[in-house]
Formats: sequence, structure tokens, C-alpha cells
Amino acid sequence: MTMEHIKLGTKAVWAGEKDYLVHGATQVPVVLSVAYGYDDMDEWYDVAIGKKKGHIYGRNTNPTVQAFEDKIKILEGAEAATSFSTGMAAISNTLSTFLVPGDRIVSIKDTYGGTNKIFTEFLPRQQVEVALCETGNHEQIEAEVAKGCKILYLETPTNPTVKITDIERMAKAGKAVGALVIVDNTFATPINQNPLTLGVDLVIHSATKFLGGHADALGGVVCGSKDLVEKIYHFREINGATMDPMAAYLILRGMKTLHLRVRQQCENAMRLATYLQNKQLVEAVYYPGLETHPHHEVAKKQMRHFGGMLSFAVKGGVDTVRDLLPKLQYANRAANLGAVETTVGPARTTSHVECTPEERAAMGIPEGLIRISCGIEDIEDIIADFEQAFNHVENALEV
Repeated sequence: MTMEHIKLGTKAVWAGEKDYLVHGATQVPVVLSVAYGYDDMDEWYDVAIGKKKGHIYGRNTNPTVQAFEDKIKILEGAEAATSFSTGMAAISNTLSTFLVPGDRIVSIKDTYGGTNKIFTEFLPRQQVEVALCETGNHEQIEAEVAKGCKILYLETPTNPTVKITDIERMAKAGKAVGALVIVDNTFATPINQNPLTLGVDLVIHSATKFLGGHADALGGVVCGSKDLVEKIYHFREINGATMDPMAAYLILRGMKTLHLRVRQQCENAMRLATYLQNKQLVEAVYYPGLETHPHHEVAKKQMRHFGGMLSFAVKGGVDTVRDLLPKLQYANRAANLGAVETTVGPARTTSHVECTPEERAAMGIPEGLIRISCGIEDIEDIIADFEQAFNHVENALEV
């Protein structure tokens, strides 16, 4: 049975590893060598110019890193993939590869805070015009794209309010004007969503998050056609945002359980979102799996499951956040997501810490918003933990 005919869970375990096993090992080794030696000068040259497979220097390629790239490209159904030191390196290097002064990019307001800073601070400084549209307003996005753009950049679900954009519809709009369509697929993961099958050109992941899944390794990756990925790889190999081999190994190991982890995280997120809807202190719950979510139907159309991320806004704003979160016993209060442990935090210290309160407000992110990355724990324990935390805050308010 060929790799393209097996299911995602099997691919997560087996894809991309066979060529890198050595001496009968069943696991891909961590290759820490910076340089690779050759006695044959002609062979060395052929490897150096890409005529022959091999490695010459760690900033360019590495066997462990390549195994990771091969696994994610198979999971995303891509021709090629290239990796980076972090998710933001993947985003910034990809944009820098294709944008020059005078170009125009269209995106949405609800991107991750670091990405938003690129759009609002760095790209304008490089004379790149940026048009940011209301997330979910497909007509507005289409109108801006129709004016012409080099890149249409989307993030769906968004961080932290988990808004959804119709990928297939937007890809068609981008193609109509010859734009490169890029989607950040970090929240969905390839288990829940494959944007390339919906007409997208490039898919980006912060591999630090769900792909690795254990909060112990930084990384990023972009997947797409061989031609486009080669251009991005060339920019990255010169600018040097290379993935560390040990990080590649840790993420590769984490990906073996990706389908199991994500399945549990999706189930937990749905149950927790449903619970939060009925809490007195909660003003709003944001989760695309809820029928009350404004983009539920779009999510249902393009996602297999609704993801392990949700957020909710509390009455009392920051003061309630300060009181509620320290009471949780089984949740890390930290600026990370996608790990096996449940992780919580307000946008003001996690996804959009780089932004001012005014900038967050303009993006529709209240100061009392709490982002939750569901872990793989028994959800009954997590709900009970939130219940006791809410009880503490409610009792204090009554006093």
C-alpha cells in the first residue's frame, strides 16, 4: 500500500522516516554534524549544486531536519517543505521571499500578534502596501483582492478568537488576480484541515505548537509546490533561520502521536466550550464547533474536526482574569499552545502581547479574553477544575 493511500494517523507515524534510518534503527537519529565531508571533489560539487542528494553544511540541510520536512509535506499533501527555527521565521521568511517595495498584500485583521506586527509595522516600512480586512467578511476581502495584490495571506482558525475564513472561496479570489495564497494552518493542524487541497499555494505551521505537542522545541515549516518552496528555501539558507537538528528530532517524535493528541484535544475543546456557555461570569465563548459560532458552517465544510483551541470573554475584564486563572490547578498559565497539557492565558500576555490595548480592541480582542489550548487530560477533571475556579471568584464577588 503506497503512502498516499493510507490514512492520516498512519502517515503521522510512518511518513518520511524510512530513508533516514541507519544501522537497523527504528527511529531517525539526531545528526549534529555541522559539515559533511567528501573525498570525491566532483561528487561534492554535485551535492553542493543540488544535482545529487546529500548534505554539505548544517545551515543548508540536515538529515534529521529533512526527515521532519518529509513527514509534514506528506501529511499536508505537498510536493515539498522547508523548515525554520521558529514559526515566525517561517512567516517572515516566506513573506520576504516574495514581497518587494511597491507590492501589495491583502490579509485579515485577526492574525497572530507577531504576524500583525509584520503587516502594520515592518512591511509598510519596506514600502509594501498592506490591506487588512474584517475576518469573515468575504466580500470585503474579495473586493480588496480584486484591486490587485501579490499575496493573499490568511490564518484560519485565527489566534485567539478562532474566527474562520472560507479557504476555497478566498483561494479562487486570489487566483483570479494571480496572487499567491498563503494559509497559516497552525491551529487546525493537517489532521483537521489541508488548505492545499482547497486551492492554496503555501501552508505554514508553527511546529512549536501542535506538531511537536510537548512544549519543548521551537520550529516552523512551510509546505507547497517544489518551485515555490525552493525559492523560500534559498532565502532561508542565505538568511540563516535554520531549524536545529535536536528540535527537528523532538518535533518528529511528537508528530507520531499527532492524530491521537489532536483527536483528544478537539473532543476536550468541544466539551469545555459547551460547559463555558452556561457560566454566569462568561460573556461569550469562541469555538467554531459551537452552532452559535458565526462561521460554524464554513468550519464544518472545510475542517474534519474543529480544533483544540477556544477562547472566552469574562465579565469584569482583566480583574476577573487576574482572579480566575491562578485558581486553576490543571492548566499552565503560559504563552504557548498545542501541548499535551491544558494551557491558558489572556491575549494581552500571549498571542497579542506585542500590541497595545487599543490595537487589540481594534482587532476585536477584549482585555478580558482568555485563550485556552486544550490538553489531552480527562476532560471531566478539567471542567471540575474550571468549576472550582469559577466558584472561588463568584463567592468572592458576593462577599
